Amino acid sequence: MLKVLLKKQMMEVFRTYFYDAKKNRARSRSATILWMIFFVLVVVGVLGGLFTFLATSLCGGLVGSGVGWLYFIIFALLSICLGVFGSVFNTYAGLYLAKDNDLLLSMPIPVRDIMAARLLNVYLLGLLYAGVVYIPGLLVYWFNASLSFSVIVGGLVLLVLISIFVLVLSCALGWVVARISHKLKHKSLITVFLSLAFLILYYVFYFKASMLMQTLLLNAVVYGEKIRGSAYVLYLLGRIGEGDIMGMLLYTLVVSALFALTMSVISRSFLRMATSTGASVKAVYKERSVKPKTPFAALVGKEFGRLTSSPNYLLNCGLGILLIPAAGVVLLIKGSDVMAILTEIFGSGSGAEAVLTATLICFCVSMNDMAVPSFSLEGSSFWIARSLPVTERQILWAKGAVQLILTMPAVLFCGICAAVVVPGNPALKLLVAIQPLSCVLLLLLFGLVMGLVRVNVHWTSEISVVKQSMAVLIVLFGGFIYAAAVGGIYLFIGYHIGASLYLLAVTAVTLVLCAPLFWWLNRRGPAAVRAIV
Repeated sequence: MLKVLLKKQMMEVFRTYFYDAKKNRARSRSATILWMIFFVLVVVGVLGGLFTFLATSLCGGLVGSGVGWLYFIIFALLSICLGVFGSVFNTYAGLYLAKDNDLLLSMPIPVRDIMAARLLNVYLLGLLYAGVVYIPGLLVYWFNASLSFSVIVGGLVLLVLISIFVLVLSCALGWVVARISHKLKHKSLITVFLSLAFLILYYVFYFKASMLMQTLLLNAVVYGEKIRGSAYVLYLLGRIGEGDIMGMLLYTLVVSALFALTMSVISRSFLRMATSTGASVKAVYKERSVKPKTPFAALVGKEFGRLTSSPNYLLNCGLGILLIPAAGVVLLIKGSDVMAILTEIFGSGSGAEAVLTATLICFCVSMNDMAVPSFSLEGSSFWIARSLPVTERQILWAKGAVQLILTMPAVLFCGICAAVVVPGNPALKLLVAIQPLSCVLLLLLFGLVMGLVRVNVHWTSEISVVKQSMAVLIVLFGGFIYAAAVGGIYLFIGYHIGASLYLLAVTAVTLVLCAPLFWWLNRRGPAAVRAIV
């Protein structure tokens, strides 16, 4: 039974590779094999390759300086971080708050088998993520250092200890996430903000990683002495990779004790957590007046509710909501430095600073494409909107109004910030603020057209609509191409007429392109909405 349950858990994790949600059917054997090969290439080839490069950069210098144990500390901590991050949400969703808890617990299956299968699932995923970091580092160390039996054993023991410690941390943090999720309201918005916070931290770390590596290699001995003196526990962790017997025994005892404590706590609380439905709040009636809305305003409110209720929709189609104002703030803070660099590259008076700043804003605008999948996201319930006392034209423009309301003010703010820092006459500054607004209108109309032309209401997972839809890809890359063309054409030939005249011409051409799209939506759009089935 344990084997069957573990297989079920792994099938759920890798469901995409066995089941085509877009076509609502199982994939063929050949397609499954190709997906698995793709997964291996991404995990082993891409991620493994990145950490192999990092290991190659660090290993020679640290081992040569006599602080090989510091090298193992770095890779052990990186392994733990990635392992916990990769498996903690699976712990939350798969161990504590799985959707099939009631179903499995109603069957004649021992609770210990259900718990063991889910713990093994968490362990294997943690081992996968931690191994992607640690194994390349271990192999690079073995290649550069002198091998012995104790070094080989120490490296493998450290891998086992890391994987078990990742399991312990994942279970603890997963329990915290599960407890918090019972209390939270507006979970979708919290998910979005946490995801954005992670992306920001990732890119900050990525851009500073090179400088950190250089500092570490130049001061490896100094840092090593500080760690050995004030953080002896970390020193012993690194010494395990070098084959230190004392470090192996000590950490094995500590990790084993933590593992036993975790299993004891989970075995006592698993049933209570798995069957918990969260805290229920008694509804209290409060009389309040509700302002009447026009049908169009009610439709717009419905679209806003749909957007804010789905983290996938908001993250994949509304990233520009935060990115555009952030770009404006960055321009205010660092704009003078950026303009100085551009002036040095392209020369004073070239106007390239203004055009490239407008290009940057247009790139950010293309990140907002929530109008494209809005028709498809109605799914099989689209008939409800059509049964209301509203016209098809109101339904259509309500979906566009959400993107316009969320994008236009943000772009206007960013354009004003750009106008403050861009060098040039008032007319050029005004055009820098206006030209991206025409881009907003063009991408909105184009997105509505593509959303209607390539509508798909027969989906089983909304991610296939908001992320894997051909309409979304066409509009997204169309926005990238438009932005690149604005900057590229100017640098090649547009500079001959000057930045002001060029931006004015781009704005005019953009509005001309908007005209046929607007005509099609206004004349043919209602019929296209009626044809959605």
